[in-house]
Amino acid sequence: MAEAPFEVDRAHRWFGIDLNNSAMDALDAGLITPESCEPYIHAVHASCYHWMQVGTAANHARGEFAVASVYAAAGLGEAALRHAQRCLELVEAHPEAIEDWDRAFAFDALARAYAAGGDLNAASEARSRARVAGDAIADEEDRNVFLSWFRGGNWHGLP
Repeated sequence: MAEAPFEVDRAHRWFGIDLNNSAMDALDAGLITPESCEPYIHAVHASCYHWMQVGTAANHARGEFAVASVYAAAGLGEAALRHAQRCLELVEAHPEAIEDWDRAFAFDALARAYAAGGDLNAASEARSRARVAGDAIADEEDRNVFLSWFRGGNWHGLP
C-alpha cells in the first residue's frame, strides 16, 4: 500500500470533526427525516470510524451518540437503539475519559432511540435518567447546551 501524501492522523481528526458537525447541524435544523437521512447516516458512521482511528473512548462514545441520534431522527429505532446502547456502554466503561455531560447525552440518545422504536415506557425512563444526568452537569454553559438539545428534536410522541 502506498504511503499517504498527507498526515493520516490529522486527516482522521479533520474528517471526524467535519462529518460530525455537518450531521449535528442538520439534526439541530430538523433536516433529518426518513426521506433525507441516507447521507447523514453515512456521514455519522464515517465520523465515528475516523474518531475510532485517532480518538479517545470519549470520542468514540460521542460518535456513537451522533449515529444513534441520526437514526432516531430518521425513525429507525432498532439501529438507533443499537448505537445508543453502545454509546452508554462506552461512557460507563471509561469514566476516566468522559465528561459529566457525556452521560446525559448517552441517556438522551437511549431515550430517543426507544421513542423512535415505539417503546415509550423505556423512552420515558431513559429520558428521566437523561434529565437527572443533565441537571448534574457541573458547568453551567455545558448544562445549558445539554438542556437546549434535550428540549428540542423529534421525540416520536414522547412528552
